[in-house]
Amino acid sequence: MSFQDSGMRALNAVAGFLGLLDRKLDADALIRQAQQRTGLTDFGDTSFIEPLRRFLTSCSNEAELGLLGYVATRWDVTRFLVNLLRMHEAEQNDPGIASQRIERPIFITGLPRSGTTFLHRLMMADERNRAPRVWQTIFPYPERGLRPTATDRRIKQVARQLRMFEFLAPEFRALHPLDATSPQECSEINAHVFRSLRFDSNYHIPTYRAWLDADVERHLPAYRFHLRFLQHLQHQSPDPKSQWVLKNPEHVFALSAIKAVYPDARLVFVHRDPVKVLLSVAKLTEVLRRPFSSHVDRALIGRDESARWLSGANRMIEIGDDAGLPEPVCHVHHIDLVTDPVSTVEQVYRHFGLDFPESAAAAITGYAAERPNGGYGRRDYHFEDHGLDAGEERAKFMPYMLRFGIVPEALPPARVQGSGQSGMKPRTPAASSKTNG
Repeated sequence: MSFQDSGMRALNAVAGFLGLLDRKLDADALIRQAQQRTGLTDFGDTSFIEPLRRFLTSCSNEAELGLLGYVATRWDVTRFLVNLLRMHEAEQNDPGIASQRIERPIFITGLPRSGTTFLHRLMMADERNRAPRVWQTIFPYPERGLRPTATDRRIKQVARQLRMFEFLAPEFRALHPLDATSPQECSEINAHVFRSLRFDSNYHIPTYRAWLDADVERHLPAYRFHLRFLQHLQHQSPDPKSQWVLKNPEHVFALSAIKAVYPDARLVFVHRDPVKVLLSVAKLTEVLRRPFSSHVDRALIGRDESARWLSGANRMIEIGDDAGLPEPVCHVHHIDLVTDPVSTVEQVYRHFGLDFPESAAAAITGYAAERPNGGYGRRDYHFEDHGLDAGEERAKFMPYMLRFGIVPEALPPARVQGSGQSGMKPRTPAASSKTNG
């Protein structure tokens, strides 16, 4: 057990003894707190309130929040609410925000840990492309009284927050290297209106997740807000030459909403051996939940992630090459991305009829050389850590692999006896797991 884990257990024990963990998270109280903090009362659109109540109820009843989880959830929700108030105020003061045009955005999606993040960051090597940055999704507007273009304070604040989280979760950076200025995935945007699988990664909240999954139309308000959020960012920093490039594995479950909101969108599927992916995504989910929860069930995480992304893989099979958008889906394979990043990115440009400048090729070459393996650390994964069986998972995902011609990767062996885990013999060749997210 790490120093951080033992410290959090002790803190949670004291908090439980004092009854601090019995407090319910109350939506109305957090809304009032955000209003008091900003001096604003009008949210404009209040359709976020129902999903907020559902999320907080699920957190209170199911997530087994520790003290840090309770405090962090209150902070997180209040921050989203403050941003909503500030955004509505900005729209009232400048109606031109809503007239910003977001044309032919590129959406990158696929199974998590398949290379979607790597492709997203490689495409940012072209200075004509733009993406929401981590600091922008956390603080799209500065404190009152400061110009929206005053970014330094927000960047430094987010950098401090990331360092704090990395102290609490030391394995996080190796699994998902992230800085305040990194391109951010869209789950952080959609979370503002509490319709995002981002919450399911951080908490065990099956009731909320089942509600969100029950009706595909529940994603539509999130993507309407997504467009609104991009309009705010673009209004603050207009550039008619820029191309929005957006990324999120979650997009695969909301393609009808994307088509409704962005009828000229361009879609990229990134493919990788899903069995290798599962090991990485289960571990990342565990690492994300551990600082916030008093108990983390690793076997439950394994089952949930397997079911979730089998559904995602089946969704990609259904779509194939045609998502009902003006251009066919562009398919990218992880093996091509890591062995020849320049040609692979050029393929994406060619697919959508975009010119690929020499400056972008040089920048991609430099980025890949400076960050071997995409900047990810070396990890040691084992199926039994999360209650998974390699053969069973391979069989479940085989239709997806056959449909898209995905080559199986070498998988890690079972743990040997004496390691504190199962002593089963390896069923596949030994290999260190090195995964680009």
